Parts: sequence; structure tokens; C-alpha cells
Amino acid sequence: MAKDSSNGENKTVTKPPPTPSPLRNSKFFQSNMRILVSGGAGFIGSHLVDKLMENEKNEVIVADNYFTGSKDNLRKWIGHPRFELIRHDVTEPLLIEVDQIYHLACPASPIFYKYNPVKTIKTNVIGTLNMLGLAKRVGARILLTSTSEVYGDPLEHPQTETYWGNVNPIGVRSCYDEGKRVAETLMYDYHRQHGLEIRIARIFNTYGPRMNIDDGRVVSNFIAQALRGEPLTVQAPGTQTRSFCYVSDMVDGLIRLMEGNHIGPINLGNPGEFTMMELAETVKELINPDVKITTVENTPDDPRQRKPNITRAKELLGWEPKIKLRGGLPLMEEDFRQRLGIQKK
Repeated sequence: MAKDSSNGENKTVTKPPPTPSPLRNSKFFQSNMRILVSGGAGFIGSHLVDKLMENEKNEVIVADNYFTGSKDNLRKWIGHPRFELIRHDVTEPLLIEVDQIYHLACPASPIFYKYNPVKTIKTNVIGTLNMLGLAKRVGARILLTSTSEVYGDPLEHPQTETYWGNVNPIGVRSCYDEGKRVAETLMYDYHRQHGLEIRIARIFNTYGPRMNIDDGRVVSNFIAQALRGEPLTVQAPGTQTRSFCYVSDMVDGLIRLMEGNHIGPINLGNPGEFTMMELAETVKELINPDVKITTVENTPDDPRQRKPNITRAKELLGWEPKIKLRGGLPLMEEDFRQRLGIQKK
């Protein structure tokens, strides 16, 4: 039985989880695992789909409304007999039969979630309710990709899963930060009230191929600027820190969490910590030494520090990231060059 580790304690679930469809026990039924990935046309979602499709026992269904995702990210799987793509907004109910749900659907970039904050919080709250309702109906295990933003501008460093956070409930980022906090609450309430099998991952900054170009996230911004020969714009003061996890490491962590026996929340991220100025200098060195670095005004409620404590992930999942920043940036550069049509000199 999965363990409740919301406050670092181990409490067993008293209510048994719902049972899957009786067809699962039919001798004529194929043993394939049917997996739904909401937001599967997005950056992390599409890499997750790639990994899940490597297992010939998996059938993968992607539901995405393409607000930030793209069919192009999944083009290699379109038409595959074990793959299905549905244009669907998770704020509306979805009636299908699945065994596992990876719930990733939500804009994760400030540019996108500030563009339509009401839609963002509806995705986090109503979308999560709909995915939980589906999981309850069919007896599926559900994993929520929460975020390090639940810690807000942290007063604890590095951040552990037992830290409750320091979040502005009425700021311009609250639609995302508080939305994810409510989503975690809903997950645990369904688990406690209905015995639902849940998993919660708190994702820290992730980077890699297929990130949206100019999406407002710092790694994609810097790489695009460096390739175009534009100044790298560091938000003041430049001493704020982030930790960057390469996408293949993140996907490995998500699958381990889903397949394991621990509910979470569990931090998934790379504990290597860099200031924004250090990141800019690294991108400049690796991609375009000729570009300048300039400072611009910061956005409101921007966290000063961000670094995961991944002790729980190491102990419970046997997981830690393998790819360092200097190894991952060139892989992302290659993808961006191809999409921008900029040849390497």
C-alpha cells in the first residue's frame, strides 16, 4: 500500500482503492497498460510519451488543447497502433478507460499563464477535478505534476517537501502557484476520501529540446537570444538562483514515481544551483561568445532562490539526475538551431 508522506509521516490508507474494469481480468483481454497523458503535446509531456511508447506493452492516449503544446512534438507517433491523440481541454470531462493518468496539462511559463490567468487556475482546479473524477470512475492511478512554485519565494533553502511555502495569494503568478497548491489538496482529499491511488511530483526548472522558443523561461530565452546574436537579458539583480534538470532525467523521475509505492509529494529536480548571471555566462561561453549580457527589470514575485532537496527522491525512488547543465545545453542548442534555421558557424 502506498504511503502518505505529506508531513514526513507514514500512514497507511484505510479505504481500499477502486477496482479497475472487470475486463482487466478477462482471459481474452490483452495485457497492455493504457496510459493517459494530459498535456502530452507539451514539452515535458511529449518526452514522457516517447519514453512510455518504448514499452511495447503500453498504449498511450494524449489529451491536449494545444494552448502551449504542439502536434509537431508527437509527429513520430501519429498513426502508430498503440498511440491515440485527442484534442481536448481538461476543464471539460473526459470519458475514456485507462489504467494510469499522468496529469501534466497546464501552462507552465509565466508568459502563458499571465496571458490568461483565469484559464490557468481553471485548468489547475477544474482540470484536476476532472482527471481525479476519471481516475475514480475507472480505478486508475493518477500522477500530478505539481511545481516548485508551491514553495513561493522560499524562506527555507534548499526546499524540502515538508516546507509549506511562502506564496503571495493575490499576485500575478498566483493563478499558477496557488492553482498547483489547490491541485495538490484535491489529490490528497480524493486519496483520503475515496482511496484513490495518487502520486505527486514537485517539478523544478526543466529544460531540453522542444521547449517553446521565447516562452519567457530563462534557458530557452538565453539560448534563442544567443543564437540570434541578441544580448542576453538577465532580470535584475542577477543573483537570484535556479536549478536546472534535463528533460530525460525528469521523465525518468516521473515514471519511477508512478511505478513506485510512494505517494509524494516528492521533489524532482537537479540540485545544482546557478545564479541567473552564471547561467548567462555559461550560455554565452558555450553558444555565442560574441553576445553581450544586459540587465532588465525583474518581474513581480520572482523567487530569489530555488534549489530542491532531493533526499526523498534518492531514498524512495533511487533517482537522481545524471546530466549536468554543460552537457544538456548543447543538446538543446542543436534543437533550437534546427527550428530557428540558424547554421552553426
